Amino acid sequence: MKVAVVKETTPAERRVALVPEAVAKLISAGHEVLVESGAGSGAFFPDEAFSQAGASVVAPDQAYAADVILTVARPQDARIGSLHQGQAIFGMLAPLTDPALARQLAATGVTAVSLDLIPRTLSRAQPMDALSSQANIAGYKAVLLGATAFGRFFPLLITAAGTARPAKVLVLGTGVAGLQAIGTARRLGAVVSAYDVRPETRGEVESLGATFIELTSVGSASGEGGYARALTDSERAAQQAELSDHIARHDVVITTAQVPGRRPPVLVTAEALKSMAPGSVLVDMGASKLGGNVEGSVPGETVVTDHGVTIIGAENLPSSMAAAASSMYARNISSLLTYMVKDGELTVDLTDDLVAGVVVTHGGQVVHPALAGTEPPR
Repeated sequence: MKVAVVKETTPAERRVALVPEAVAKLISAGHEVLVESGAGSGAFFPDEAFSQAGASVVAPDQAYAADVILTVARPQDARIGSLHQGQAIFGMLAPLTDPALARQLAATGVTAVSLDLIPRTLSRAQPMDALSSQANIAGYKAVLLGATAFGRFFPLLITAAGTARPAKVLVLGTGVAGLQAIGTARRLGAVVSAYDVRPETRGEVESLGATFIELTSVGSASGEGGYARALTDSERAAQQAELSDHIARHDVVITTAQVPGRRPPVLVTAEALKSMAPGSVLVDMGASKLGGNVEGSVPGETVVTDHGVTIIGAENLPSSMAAAASSMYARNISSLLTYMVKDGELTVDLTDDLVAGVVVTHGGQVVHPALAGTEPPR
C-alpha cells in the first residue's frame, strides 16, 4: 500500500504528518512511503532525512495519487478536488466545525479519517489521541507565552535588591491542555489556581499543587466523552459574573475551554478585563475563527487594552513547536493507520466503535453519526 505524506497548505502550519522515525516503522510493516518534497522543512526534517529512512521524495501530484494520504490539517480545496474513489485521507480535518468539508470529501468518494474525532474514552485509542498529544504541547507553550508577556517574575525571588512575590496564575479549563499549563506554571514557581465546570477534575488539579476554585452559581457541566457540555445562557451569565472576581485577583489567566463543533464559551468578559490590574496577561487558547474564551481576543494576534491588559490570541500553538508536535502526531497517525490496516489493505469496519468514531466519509457517503444528514452535492 502506498502511503503519502503531503506538505501542509494551511498558512503558518509548520507541522508534518510523519517524521523519519515513523516512516521507517511503516516501511518495516510493508508499506511504500512517499513524502512530498519540502513537507518536513517547517519542522526541521529535511528531504534527506526522509530518504535515509527509506521514503521516496516526490512531487505533489505523485503524493496525492497515493492510496493513503496523511496530513495534519485539511488540504486546500484544489487538492481535495483531485482526490478520487478508492483513496483515503487521514488528518485532523475538523469536520464538526466545517460540515461542508464532509460533503466535499464524500463527493470525491474517498474515505476520510479525522483524528480529532478519536473516542478518547477508549483505552485502546490512547496511542492515536492526537488531540491530547497536541493539547499537551499547547498547554506548555501557553504558559511560556504568558510568562514572556508578563513584566514580572513567575517564582518567588529573594535578592539583595528586594523580594519579588510569585505570580498568581489562573487556568480556566482543566483538560489535557489545562493540566499541562498548571504543571508548567507550577514548575516556573507561580502560585496556581484552576477552575473547570467538571468537578471531578478537582483531584487532578490538586495533585499538581494548584488550588481548585469552586463556583457556587454553576453546578456540574460534565458531558460525554470526557468533555464539558455547553452551558445554558443563564448558567453562562452566572459563571461569568462569579469568575470575574477571581480573574481580577490574578496576574496571568490562561483559558483553555472548548466545546467540540461549537463556539468556545466566553469566560472572560469585557467587564472582567476592566477589573484586572495593568500589566496582567491573558492567554486565550480558545481563540479561533469561531470565537474565543476572552472578549476582544484576536486569533494569532496580541492585543493590549486601553488599561494595559495584554490579550494573546493563542492560535495553533503546537505549530510553534513543530518538531516536537510532529513527532507526537506521527505516532498518533501511524498508530491509527496500522490499526485500520488488515492484511496489507485499509479496512473500514464501522462496527468497531473506534473506527466508527473517526471515519467521516466512506463509499461516497457521510457516515459519521455526528454529521448525519450531511449529504454530498449531487
